[in-house]
Amino acid sequence: MTAQERIDRLRERLKEGVLICDGAMGTVLSAGSSVAGTALEILNVDNPDVVKTSHKGYVDAGSDIITTNTFQGTRPALERHGLADRVSELNAAGARVAREAAGEEVFVAGDIGPTGKILEPYGDFPEVEAQAAFAEQAQRLAEAGVDLFIIETFASLEEIRLAVAAAAQTGLPVAASMAFDPSGRTSFGVKPAQAAEELQSAGAEIVGANCGTITPGEMVDIIRSFHEVTDAPLLAQPNAGRPKQTAKGVIYPETPQGMADAAALFRESGARIIGGCCGSTKEHIRAIVARLRSA
Repeated sequence: MTAQERIDRLRERLKEGVLICDGAMGTVLSAGSSVAGTALEILNVDNPDVVKTSHKGYVDAGSDIITTNTFQGTRPALERHGLADRVSELNAAGARVAREAAGEEVFVAGDIGPTGKILEPYGDFPEVEAQAAFAEQAQRLAEAGVDLFIIETFASLEEIRLAVAAAAQTGLPVAASMAFDPSGRTSFGVKPAQAAEELQSAGAEIVGANCGTITPGEMVDIIRSFHEVTDAPLLAQPNAGRPKQTAKGVIYPETPQGMADAAALFRESGARIIGGCCGSTKEHIRAIVARLRSA
């Protein structure tokens, strides 16, 4: 199947119904990783088998889309870990490992997250440098064979617009997702209606929400707010509950059944890509698959 045929098939599937995405990568890899304190993207090269096993767990659970282990794959994000000179290598390896796990039937999404810096004039990071960083990562992921992009967990509209525009330049479909808090806004004050308009204007075909400091149930209201202002396919990938700090560390309390209940409401609210974010596992995705494919 050619790259264009895969893109066409993806768009057709979105018209036909829901595509189920994977769950967390970062929290799953961190739980069993010996690379605490550095970028998990290094595992794409140093221990690709553990990354592939995580991907394969989601494929076996029924995911239609898996995301590359490249959330911190921009040059500024990798620079914090002394890995700026390995942008091309780590992103290409992340795409390759995901494709090996996905096979022919499952789509691979190139994962792009924030740079971790604050753009001017609020911070000291020049917009031109952010734009170049996103373009560099997006181009490498596209060259390595991803089928689409999921640009996720952004709070700043100014920053995510740059990432979306860079990814759209590759010609691949782009899903753009922001992280909301219980107020119904991102930490930068962005509302769903504003996000929907600006992200589509920048080149996103799919818009929505992931992560944040909200429960899956609270994200349902966010997705409904998106649905009120756009006909675009929506994406919903909540954490497995609001994170809680305990003596044993951070936990995510939502059960697989609870995630499945929310997934049914996401579908009713217009979501066409549904999965999980931090704290979610293959068990959560398996429960979502069982719920959404039983009706």
